[in-house]
Amino acid sequence: MLMNGKICLVTGASSGIGKATALGLARIGATVVMVCRDADKGQAALAKIKQKSGNNSIDLLVADLSSQAEIHRLASEYRSKYQHLHVLINNAGVYYTKRHVTVGGLEAMFAVNYLARFLLTNLLLDIIRSSAPARVINVAGAYHAKGKINFDDLQGEGNFDGQRANHQSKLADVLFTYELARRLECAGVTVNCLHPGMAATSLVDKDNDFPVFFKYLYKLSKPLMKSPAQGAETSIYLASSPEVEGITGQYFVNKKIAQSSPASHDPQLAQRLWEASEKLAKLG
Repeated sequence: MLMNGKICLVTGASSGIGKATALGLARIGATVVMVCRDADKGQAALAKIKQKSGNNSIDLLVADLSSQAEIHRLASEYRSKYQHLHVLINNAGVYYTKRHVTVGGLEAMFAVNYLARFLLTNLLLDIIRSSAPARVINVAGAYHAKGKINFDDLQGEGNFDGQRANHQSKLADVLFTYELARRLECAGVTVNCLHPGMAATSLVDKDNDFPVFFKYLYKLSKPLMKSPAQGAETSIYLASSPEVEGITGQYFVNKKIAQSSPASHDPQLAQRLWEASEKLAKLG
């Protein structure tokens, strides 16, 4: 099969797009390592994926990506079990309407949607490089175009707004993608990001801060949204397709290269964000 012998790590794999991505990769022969926050949900998803794919090369690593200590443990656990990593899909994400703070004192959306990806990717970067040709894929979103990196208040301690914080985290994902692609040029590792489309996932259902009326409207609109499987199609394509071999530093929508926002292409902004992220993640 297409991905036989390839090891793929997928974060946020217990439900939604992450689970659908893991299943899709399993169906084409990949060894899939699922990262899930909840052990019980992760085990249930793992069993379902094995059953539906007929692929027994599925593993589960449990980690709360809002905790940097957990991310370090996750990276160490992965290294203890695997010598290669051909595809890293940073998919896990959260959305909150009110400000939530992680155990490390960071705003949760910035911490999970962006900084966790920055840290995990860097902690695994040497094993990714040694597995070349390899691919790093960041699930971002179209709302990055509304984002602004507020270096004076990255953690939203001032006037917090859920949408603004989410948009910032999505822009950070695209900036990180392009900067990492520049740093890995000629290393045999491609780095791309994508917008999965509006998919019917459980993000809204999980946030009790959403008004009941909003949740009701969201439930009514779900039939008009993409299914998680449809939302996973571009991630699977970027992970497996020979058509994108060697293509790096791009933003994809519906399996095609698309134009991201002007701010996302600012190398000075990306460099400044990288330096700030190193400090927040205690790297370097």
